[in-house]
This record gives sequence, C-alpha cells and structure tokens, in this order.
Amino acid sequence: MWAQGAGVTAIVRATGKTKRTAYRWRERYLARGVAGLEHDATRPGRKPPLTAATVERVVNMTLHEKPPAGAHWSARKLAKAVGLSRSSVQRIWTAHGLKPHLTRSFKLSNDPQFCEKVQDIVGLYRDPPDKALALSVDEKSQIQALDRTQPGLPLKKGRAGTMTHDDKRHGATTPFAALDVATGKVIGERMPRHRHREFVRFLRTIDRNIPKSLDLHLVVDNYAAHKHAKVKAWLSRHPRFHLHFTPTSASWINLVERFFAQIAEDAIRRGVFHSVAELETAIEAYLKQHNADPEPFIWTAPAAVILKKVARGRRALESVH
Repeated sequence: MWAQGAGVTAIVRATGKTKRTAYRWRERYLARGVAGLEHDATRPGRKPPLTAATVERVVNMTLHEKPPAGAHWSARKLAKAVGLSRSSVQRIWTAHGLKPHLTRSFKLSNDPQFCEKVQDIVGLYRDPPDKALALSVDEKSQIQALDRTQPGLPLKKGRAGTMTHDDKRHGATTPFAALDVATGKVIGERMPRHRHREFVRFLRTIDRNIPKSLDLHLVVDNYAAHKHAKVKAWLSRHPRFHLHFTPTSASWINLVERFFAQIAEDAIRRGVFHSVAELETAIEAYLKQHNADPEPFIWTAPAAVILKKVARGRRALESVH
C-alpha cells in the first residue's frame, strides 16, 4: 500500500492498526527488507530484580538504623538513602512484614505481687464468692464539659458531620462508678473532685444501694485516695467491704474502665455541653438507659493465660535489651 501511494490514514483503516505500527513496519522493511517483518524486534528486558544484598541492606537499615534527625524511616527517606524507588522499598517491607510507620503501646507491671493480684481479681470475675457481690469501682477524673467554638454541619449523604478541632471549656466533673460484674448494672455518682472524702462518700452510696446481707468485694486501683487512713478507718467500721487492689500499671484488669470507655464513646466525646450541669445530665441519662437493660462484660481470659502472656512479654524485652 505504501508502494502504491496509499496514505497512512488509508493504511490504518484498511489494516486496523495504528499509525505508529504502520510507520514502524515501513521503517523495518526499508532497513532490512522482508526479513525485518518476519519476527518482532528485540526489546529491552524487564528491570533486573533487586539483589539479595540490596534487600538485606534495606531490611537492616529499617530494623537497626534511623534516618538523620528522625525517629523512623519512611519509604521515601529510605529509598533516597539506598538509591531505590519508593515502590521497591515498599515491596521489600511487605515481603518481610515490616511496618516502621506503626507502633503498639504496652506496659508490663512491675508489681512484686502481680501474679497474686491477677489470680485474685480474675477469680472474683469468673467465680465470685457465695452471698457476695463483686463490684469494679473507679472514678473518671476531670471529664470536661466541652463546647465547640463554631457549630458544625450535620450529617448528609456523601458528607460526614463536621466538628471544630478546638473547643471551649465550661468546667469539669468526676463520675464515680461501681460496676456489678454479674449483672452489668452500674451505681454512679458525680462529684467535683476525687479525693479520699469523695471516695468515702461514694462507698456510703454503695452501702445504701446494696442489701446488707451481701458482702461486697470491690476491685479498685492504687490511687492514693483509695488507701487513705480515713478510708481504712471507714472500712474497718464496715467489715462487709473488701478491697482488692489491681497491680500497678494494670488498669486494664479493672472492668469498670470498659464502661468508662463505652460512655465516653457513646455520649461524651462527640457531645456539645454548655455547662457542667448539661454534662452531668447527659451522664445521668446514659446511666439510666444503661441500667434499664444492662449487659455484663464477660471476663473470659483465665489468670494462667494472662500470666503466660506477660511472661512472654518479659522474655521478649530481656532478649532485646
């Protein structure tokens, strides 16, 4: 068709190929004749794979080195340091299960009586004593009554609700809560502070709301107010109260912390409160709603499983350091 004087547009229409292909085949024929059309021309091979030494260098730098004036590597920083592309670094990280941009928080208790306290508290949760009630007790200190500096936009199709990043503070309150481990019901009270005086006052509230025939086993943390001399004096006059202290740095074992997380997520974190009274009203309403149809938090982990996990954590720390 070229020899017969056909134009490139006519050739493209007749053959169904692109202009680029038509020109390429013409140039090959002019350069090599028919032989140039019998086989595809050679093309550059795929990019050579990364060498084992390069992969090892990336892994070692990720694990054992830090970037200049930085705390961890990003893919771009490491790619620049080793002379690779960002995607190559990411493929190496994926293949080796490395995620330098993520961290997980942890805390191992150094309480010398950790094992005994865990066994005691888990035993209360899983097998409470007869004619007794197990209560998980704590205070959530200084919950702020937060108002937003500007009204947000409501939720609509295709758009999330909005909320300003800053806020106005109108004071704070401290909710006290005693979670009945068996039923999930909560005895709650709100106070302006959380000293030993307020704790004794809350103990009196518990005493009034629980039948006198039941012994009370309270799981509490190691806050100084819980061990104050006046608290001990009050407990000595009320022998049905028994305090079980959590290990230091182990607030996760106190079930009422789960309730506090739930109320914060459901009623407080995204709320707008113009006064402490509004905040306390919201907390009271949530507590009433919760107690109308309570669901207990079921503790399933045996003490032996917890102690094994902690032992593994200690061995891991010792092997690193």
